[in-house]
Amino acid sequence: MTTELQDPDILLVRYGELALKGGNRALFENALVRNLQGALKHVGGGEVIRRWGRIQVKPAGRWREAMRACARTFGIKSVSPAWNTGRDLESMIAMGRRLLENKLQEYPPGSRPSFRVTVKRADKTYPMTSGELALAIADGMLDEDSTVLIQMKNADIDFNIDLRPEGTFAFLEREPGPGGLPVKTLGQGLCLLSGGIDSPVAAWCAMKRGLKVSFVSFHSPPYIGEGSRMKIRDLIRVLAEWQGPSTLHEVQFADIQLAIREGAPESLRTILYRRSMQRIASHLARRSKTGALITGENLGQVASQTLENLACIGAAANIQVLRPLITHDKEDVIVLAKHIGTFDVSIRDEPDCCTVFQPRKPALRAQAPECEAIEAELGLVTLEEAQVRASAKEHIHPGS
Repeated sequence: MTTELQDPDILLVRYGELALKGGNRALFENALVRNLQGALKHVGGGEVIRRWGRIQVKPAGRWREAMRACARTFGIKSVSPAWNTGRDLESMIAMGRRLLENKLQEYPPGSRPSFRVTVKRADKTYPMTSGELALAIADGMLDEDSTVLIQMKNADIDFNIDLRPEGTFAFLEREPGPGGLPVKTLGQGLCLLSGGIDSPVAAWCAMKRGLKVSFVSFHSPPYIGEGSRMKIRDLIRVLAEWQGPSTLHEVQFADIQLAIREGAPESLRTILYRRSMQRIASHLARRSKTGALITGENLGQVASQTLENLACIGAAANIQVLRPLITHDKEDVIVLAKHIGTFDVSIRDEPDCCTVFQPRKPALRAQAPECEAIEAELGLVTLEEAQVRASAKEHIHPGS
């Protein structure tokens, strides 16, 4: 009879790009430790221990949720639930048998999954090489009547031994992480968040490159209802699962749109909306010492995203503008949105403020001098400064 497998002793956390940081490696590793500690707070806590080439997590409880939290932490390459075992061959074989027996319960009767043993020998004092030890473990684990098939590459089941100075760990699973760099190691960014598919993915991509991302949304009552506001918050809740508690700035935008509708050429409305948003976001970014704006703009996807229009819109910002999705195909963005978890929220049928007073035939090649003259005539800067002062700030937590 199969005995129930106890919970793993630790989670083995591996990182990728951080190992290439040379003299700055410790800075990035320490940031990753802090981010893991923050992620674990929401799933019962736990101890995070930094080792050479690895980070070890000892969850205080709910290890599967802890593993998921680790696997959603930027900088992580993969996570494995691991069991302590003795350094002697007999202990490794015994643990391997238990893990394999438990794993085989997932396969239907009569199936013959492929199997291999992999050994990583960070402790070079061990008397056997990695290859010798892997062969000895496999020979001890498998009887003549074993149902598994030995396969050296791409095996269905890979039993791993991680032989390290601080202990010997056995595991089967590798949960992939997002990679990239720990959040906040490269500074802060402010994402102009619409309710669409693109801007949440752009925010996620910026987080992956080490930015802590806050958000600004624009709301236009009575033309846009409460459903749009709730959608923005739901998107941030999902993204907060990847970077932790997040800040939302909400700006009332209807007065500015009315001024543009009444006094500007119809074809330039969308461009002028977006230029105004860039100026407002720049004010908010400077106020919070944020180094860049982040947008979901994509070259040629809609009329406002021609090369000339993007240049005209970007000229309104007085800090750098990052466009992570600028060359992505829409299909690639959708795949990412589904992976991140924002897609189902993004496709909810709630209009955003850019749909208010949309032009029938938008300009394709707007020029900044023409827009600046119109903005000065309409007194947009005064309206924008008032809305910056009246903007509301809210902190949103994962799943809150």
